[in-house]
Amino acid sequence: MSFSTRPLRQLACHNGPVHCVTYSAGLGQYALTGCADRLVRLFKPSTGGLIQTYDAHGHAVLDLSVAADNARFASVGGDRAVFVWDVATARTLRRFNGHDGRVNAVAWGGEGGSVVVSGGFDTTVRLWDCKAQTGKAIMILDEARDSVSAVLVEGHEIISGSVDGRVRVYDLRMGMVYVDVVGQPVTSLTQTKDAAALLVSTLDSTMRLFDKSSGQLLQAYRGHKNTEYRVRACLARNDAIVISGSEDGSVRAWDLLEGKEVSHLDEGVHGGKVVTAVAATDGRKEWLSAGVDGTVQVWGME
Repeated sequence: MSFSTRPLRQLACHNGPVHCVTYSAGLGQYALTGCADRLVRLFKPSTGGLIQTYDAHGHAVLDLSVAADNARFASVGGDRAVFVWDVATARTLRRFNGHDGRVNAVAWGGEGGSVVVSGGFDTTVRLWDCKAQTGKAIMILDEARDSVSAVLVEGHEIISGSVDGRVRVYDLRMGMVYVDVVGQPVTSLTQTKDAAALLVSTLDSTMRLFDKSSGQLLQAYRGHKNTEYRVRACLARNDAIVISGSEDGSVRAWDLLEGKEVSHLDEGVHGGKVVTAVAATDGRKEWLSAGVDGTVQVWGME
């Protein structure tokens, strides 16, 4: 499958490395960025306009997750806390404390987005009830033996990736945990829309696609460089394309099924610096790349 892309515009005004970027839910008309300058910013990628700034973090923002209704989002970072925001008013609705180190990852779960799930440097995954009066975690999953770098939620399952080289699937309904040994530190997790496969990025400059139920390796993707930093990948074009940044400043795309590289944007994309994160939406023919150079590039997709 071919993958044609072109630069459209930049989302500027960040004062430091951009660690995470995500589209709003549904049509993906808006994008949120998390930066080392401790701010979260809301943009309209179609125009490049900055709509809102969210200021409460005291440290770098490392991950973001938008609720399904687009009215709220969650952010985490070096504060050891989980922030829940009202998008329209830019106010923090909740702040959950309990992690013993920086918080690397966050995701929404529960009925109507009633639960926030976070993963941190303290090796734990924690569940927070947005409706409860208490700010304490309602569940702590502590099976990881190193920093938790990524979390996903799918129905009654929580999926975590860790620097200990393992992907864990927690079936909360059955009270079971299933462990897949990848063997390399995990930096990114992305699930296919049908929830049948899991794309896992690791610090050996490789991404692997696993069958979620059996753990079978379906495909591997190489060509980018990822040995030191958390570099995140995403799926695009209705899960037909894999996109990832790289430590050499390039961005690459692969055919999901064949594993063949179909696009290579050279090292000048983000000034030759690490491309930390990418995001795509099927609601619009575009995708985003974010870098240590402090820019977010909007790309058109054919």
